[in-house]
Amino acid sequence: MTYQITGLSPELAKSFEGATTEQLSALGAVQMTATSKPGFPCRISLEDAEVGEELILFHHTSHDVDSPYRSSYAIFAKTGLVEAAQFTDAVPPVFEGRTLGMRAFGIDAMLKTARLALPGDADSSIRQLFELDEVAYIDVHNAAHGCFVARVERFES
Repeated sequence: MTYQITGLSPELAKSFEGATTEQLSALGAVQMTATSKPGFPCRISLEDAEVGEELILFHHTSHDVDSPYRSSYAIFAKTGLVEAAQFTDAVPPVFEGRTLGMRAFGIDAMLKTARLALPGDADSSIRQLFELDEVAYIDVHNAAHGCFVARVERFES
């Protein structure tokens, strides 16, 4: 079984590029400077920002579906990126060292099951969840803060 994890589209951050503090505020966003690594995970590059790097914190609907499981929360993203990170049968750096909540959904956008993956267990947890035929995709969240990290999809090469 092969899976793929792709960062969010850089287009999500385009409207924030070069924006003033006031403009960001009008968009419900703020510019932040990474003060630790890890701690400021970019959802486009799927890597933690380096200390001193600038990111935008904004509201994002990660599970934009017509079901009771529609979900949104604040996420970080760097501006100026041109492509989303992509990982096939490998977990991205933002999964490392974190306890992750994995929410497994069916094609009907309904939750089928969920599990916690302790640091280092993400790959095996993904593979175990995809052993269930009813699981179409997995939305991964940071367990402590609850924010969306990335979507994992079945992948046929």
